[in-house]
Order: sequence, then C-alpha cells, then structure tokens
Amino acid sequence: MPPFNTANAFDYALIGLYFAIVVWVGVYSARKNKNTGDYFRGGGKIPWFLAGMSNWVAGFSAFMFVAAAGFTYKNGVGAVIMFTSAFWAYLVGYFYFAKKWRRARIESPLEFLTKRYSPSTTYFYSVTAIIPSIVGIGQGLYILCLFVSSVLGFADRHVALLGFTLTGFQLAVIVVGVVMVFYTAVGGLWAAVLSDAVQCVILAVMSFIIFPLSFMYLGHGSGFFAGVARLWHDAPPGYFTLLGDTANPWFILSFMISSMLGYNVAWALVQRYHSVADERGAKKMALLCAFLSLIGPLLWILPVMAARVIFPDIKAIWPGFAAPEEASFVSLALLLLPHGMLGFVVSAILSAALGQANDTFNWLAATVTHDLYVPFTRWRSGTTPSDKRQMRAAHVTMVVMGLCGMAVAFYIPRFGGAFKFALHYYSLTTTFGIPVALGMMYRKTPWWSGIAACSSALIVVALLMVFHVWEDQAYARNILVETGVATVVFFGSAFWYRAEDPRSAGAIKLDADLQVPVIVDQQTAVGSLAVYGVIGSVSLLLGTVLLFCWFIPSLPTAPGSINVVAGVMLLGLGLLLRRVATRAPAA
Repeated sequence: MPPFNTANAFDYALIGLYFAIVVWVGVYSARKNKNTGDYFRGGGKIPWFLAGMSNWVAGFSAFMFVAAAGFTYKNGVGAVIMFTSAFWAYLVGYFYFAKKWRRARIESPLEFLTKRYSPSTTYFYSVTAIIPSIVGIGQGLYILCLFVSSVLGFADRHVALLGFTLTGFQLAVIVVGVVMVFYTAVGGLWAAVLSDAVQCVILAVMSFIIFPLSFMYLGHGSGFFAGVARLWHDAPPGYFTLLGDTANPWFILSFMISSMLGYNVAWALVQRYHSVADERGAKKMALLCAFLSLIGPLLWILPVMAARVIFPDIKAIWPGFAAPEEASFVSLALLLLPHGMLGFVVSAILSAALGQANDTFNWLAATVTHDLYVPFTRWRSGTTPSDKRQMRAAHVTMVVMGLCGMAVAFYIPRFGGAFKFALHYYSLTTTFGIPVALGMMYRKTPWWSGIAACSSALIVVALLMVFHVWEDQAYARNILVETGVATVVFFGSAFWYRAEDPRSAGAIKLDADLQVPVIVDQQTAVGSLAVYGVIGSVSLLLGTVLLFCWFIPSLPTAPGSINVVAGVMLLGLGLLLRRVATRAPAA
C-alpha cells in the first residue's frame, strides 16, 4: 500500500468553503435575472470567453476523472484518440454550427424543433428527453458520490437523519444534490456559467500541478524526463499501441459520431451559443473549446498513464471498487498532494460533476417552461403566464428533476464500472441528436420527419437488443444503426415535402433566418465583462487559503510547498481577472 494522505479536517474545510462559494455565486447571479431571457440564456450578454470556459468544463464532468481515467489506465495511448475527439467536433462547430445556432434566434433549445419541424416534435422531444436527462443526472451523482465518499472514507458509515438510517454514500447524494439544485434554481444560466468558470480555475491549477508531479515521482528523484523514460520502458506491452476498444475501428467511428453530435447539437451547448451577444462570439467560443479540448485532456490522460506504472496492482489498493482502475487519478492525488490541495482536488471533481448537472437542469427547466408550461397555460386559459409565474415554474421543475435524479442515484446499478454504463447510456440517447443535426443542415423535409427518424432508429435498435444481434459490440451497433436508420428515414421523407403546406412555414422561416447574420446593439455587445471580477475574487480567496495550508503537516511525497505553488498561481490569476474587470465598460 503506497503512503497515501487521507482527508483530514483541513480538507473538509476547503470542500465546505467551495460549497459556500457555489451557493454565494448562485445568490449573486440571481441579481442579474430581470426576466426569463436573463434566466435561461443570460440575456445574450455573457462574454464569449466565459461562455467557452463554462461549456468546456460542463462537457466532461466527473466522468473524465473517474470513468475516463479507468479507461486510460487499462488501454493506454488509445485514450488520447478518444478523449481529444472533442477538438475535431468543436472545429466543426466553429466552421458551421456556432453561426447557425446563433442565427436560429430561439429563446429555448427545443424551440428549434418547433421552428424546424412542428410543435408536435417539440412535445415528443420534451417528453422523451425528461427520463434520459434524469437518468443522466442520477448517473453523474452516482459516479461522483460513490467515488468521493469512498475516497474520503465514509461510504460504508451509517448516519441517522430524520428517522432514516443512511449510508455515507446516500448522505453525499443528498448534500450534493441539494446544493446543486439550490444554486442553479436561484441563479439560472448566469449561476451555471459563473460556477463553471470557478470550476475551470480549480481544474486548471490542479491539472498543471499533478501533471509534472506524477512524472517526477515516477522518475525516483531524477526529474520529470526520467519519469517519462520509465513510463516508456516499464509500461505493459502494447501500452503505446491501440488496445481493446481503441483498436476496433467500429468503436472509434461510433465514438467520433457520438462526440460530433454531443459537442454540436447537445441542448446545453445550444444554450451557450445563445448566451453570447452575436455569432462572432459564438464562433470564438467554439474555437476556445476546441483548443481547451485538445490541451486539457492531455493533462489528465498522461498522469493516469504514469499511474499504470506507479500502481501496477491497483485492485489491491481499492478492493471494494467494482472497477478499481477508475480510482487511478484520485490515487495520484492522495499520493502526491498535501492536505489543503487534497481538498482542492476533491472540490475539482465535485466542480466538474456539478457543472454538467446544472447545465442539464437549466435547459430542462427552459424546455418545460417555454415548450410545455406556457403553451398549456395558453390553451387552458387563453393568456400567457407572466415572467414571475414562468420563473416559478422553472424553479419547481429544477427541484422536481433534482429529487428524481437523486432517487436514481440511490438505486442505479453498476454495469462493470462507470465507463461501461456511460457507453450504454449514451449509445441509446445519441439518436435524439441525429434529427437535430440533419434538420439544421437540410431543411426541406416534412414536419413529421424528425419524429419519424428518431422513432425508427430507436425501434430498430430495440429489436436488435431484444434478439441479441451483434451483442459483443453493443455500443458500436447502437450508434451506427441509429445513425444509418435515422439518416435514411430523414432524407427519404423529403419525397413528401411540400413547400405550400402551411406546416412547412416554420422551416421556411428558419431557412431565411439562417441566411441573415445576428446584429446586436453596442450595449449588448459589450456584455458583462465585470463578472470576471467575481471569478478573480474567488481565486484570490482560494489562493490565500492555500498559502496558509503550507503549515499543515503532510507526507514527504506531498510537501506543503505544493500548496504555496498553487496559492501563488491562484493569486496571480485572481489579480489579473480583477484588473480585467476594473477596466471593463459597464453593461
């Protein structure tokens, strides 16, 4: 057993500080919400750099540090191909989708389906998206809380609460879920974006520190490059070639298709494109995400590859884990980071998971409010609900979805580890993105083509699953069959398209909108650059706390000087952001 640090009171205090910051960000953001436009899309005033950081952070969640880390530990260099695939997807977004989404001129993500297809399509997606989204929230909470509660050592403890006896894992789900729902419900998209930016700061500092430390430890005191040389010589045979799934061209092709859809037509991303002032900002956002998606994953993948040599028998270290390799990244943190920074890295994992979940909450609330609640109220009473009533409906939606997601996290099963479960989940939900992407690129199909394409793909895949066809390649089967069937049905429906059909008017109007650039007034284009001061203040606070953590006793492998390095990095970043904020013109 390596000399691991275990979380102590200082680490828990830093985790508590992070939660307090997140709640404060939600309260601060609430002041920016004067109407539902501000609440759901930031009033189109969110700076593109801030929106890009937010979108990038929200795109990977705890999955990257848990499930993806486990995949990397087992398969080696092939993980580089997989987990940098977002780079190519965002480049497609830069050249095509970013501009198109901003020109679509929609208030909520699913409004696109109403304009492109029909209100029936919006209702179909709204209803069918609710359950997968709740499962996604539950999956994220499950991965996060099981892992963190185990690492912090309270997963198997029992706590009495309001007459119920809960495990440490269940208590973690409740605490994290309540905080997540609260700050998202109070602050809306501004809360999501600002908290994501704070998370990006945490992740960047943690990654830049743990990357060199892992190879320096591997080099036995002979330096960073000695560690690189040792990894090259001591890694298992074939570790620097394509292994397992990464050697399967069908799997790689399917993963690329899923990434292309996920990083271009996912509703949370669509919402980010509409949160910036104009299409130029949307394209800059996509380009920033592409750059971060190429550089960022390498800072996590390469240390996990080093962990393959540092912890050759990781199952002996984590015998209680269904997939112990998924503990590889945090094992590095426990080995190499001192108290203080250890709480910092747990906060980073919490940050990533919260970032993805709050995006799901926000777009679901926007969808239920704009596309279900408002039309239903108009139909029942003949009047449009006020902004106050719409925001109340959004708050209720977030609370209900949060409670349901927490319930799913309590009971969700494990399918051979988080990575395998995630593959099955995303392989079945990818089909919903296909008609969205095709509908954006080609607009001369009838109003029912989206529903037909999506339903046909799901039915065919369900039959293949029932009859166990190509069972050993379930992920590739689902993605490729869904893509093929949906594409054939979509373009086949074009034979029934009639421009004179009144139900084609929305698609014709959308086609015209997509040809016209978005022009905004100068006041909106200025954005709200002063919000960088909020992130700067948080960075200064965390940096100061870490400087004081220098005095906390720690292991020889994790000296307190690491806290000083992280603290200085945060203080420098905080001062820079405060300077940007003070020089920014008012919105």
